[in-house]
Amino acid sequence: MSNKALRILIADEQHFQRMRIERLFNQLNYYRVAPVHCLEELLTLVEYGCEPFDLVVINAAMAGDALNLVDFFRDNAQVRHTFIYDGHRAKLPPVRASEQQKIQVSPSSLPDLAAISRLMALVDRRLPSVGTVISVR
Repeated sequence: MSNKALRILIADEQHFQRMRIERLFNQLNYYRVAPVHCLEELLTLVEYGCEPFDLVVINAAMAGDALNLVDFFRDNAQVRHTFIYDGHRAKLPPVRASEQQKIQVSPSSLPDLAAISRLMALVDRRLPSVGTVISVR
């Protein structure tokens, strides 16, 4: 069962892509999703938010040269986990192994349901990990 209290922020300039990603989260029963269309909006929500986001999903191209996404999310207490997609286009610094629980970079142009499911197994601690066997007595 998914944790319906998780706060998810989706950032992409393309409306269709934001909606497609949001629907993937909805398929997994996550509905507390905020889509944003520009970097300024994302920065405002992260900086002035009352409570941290559990996950930020962002298109790497959105930041361009204006912001180093890995550095920004690395020590940001307002974001617990980050998934940066379309990472092959951006010149991002490598993510250290110790940071891979917090920041993940994907070369895919858009995450699919399998990628979101794997991601949520890390983010939603109430869910079993992928490959975990649950015994019922």
